[in-house]
Amino acid sequence: MKQLLLIRHAKSDWGNAELSDFERPLNKRGKENAPQMAERLLRRGIVPQEIISSPAVRAISTAKIFAGTWGISKKEIKEEQAIYEAPVSTLIKVINRFDNTSNFTVLFGHNPGLTMLAVELCDCDIYNIPTCGVVLMEFALHDWKMVTAGTGSLKLFDYPKNEEG
Repeated sequence: MKQLLLIRHAKSDWGNAELSDFERPLNKRGKENAPQMAERLLRRGIVPQEIISSPAVRAISTAKIFAGTWGISKKEIKEEQAIYEAPVSTLIKVINRFDNTSNFTVLFGHNPGLTMLAVELCDCDIYNIPTCGVVLMEFALHDWKMVTAGTGSLKLFDYPKNEEG
């Protein structure tokens, strides 16, 4: 059994027009939502074995906040350039290369790719993963190479403004 947690980066700051999209940092709300969502997952016992993130500033910053809440060293976060602005086909290739010693991996990334990936993998009715939103999927598989369209089942969809979280 493999578990994949998708987390869209927290809310980013658009205030500095001189920064590239890649360099945009988290804004105040993003810095508040990330630890809240990490804590919400921690309370449910949802803590991954491996963290993989887009290297974009807003994504890696979000990953570091979650790692801190989960008690995972920030040095253990693996950055994967291919996640940034990736289409679903590329994201699936990234997942297929995950280390099989981990049965529970989290991927921090961006929309629209993450939402489209969730829909592709578990055929779920998620229209949009909001900033700092999380999607947990399970796969009745023993090898990440086997993850492909329709092989996952949705276990959790949560986001900061979800009152049920």
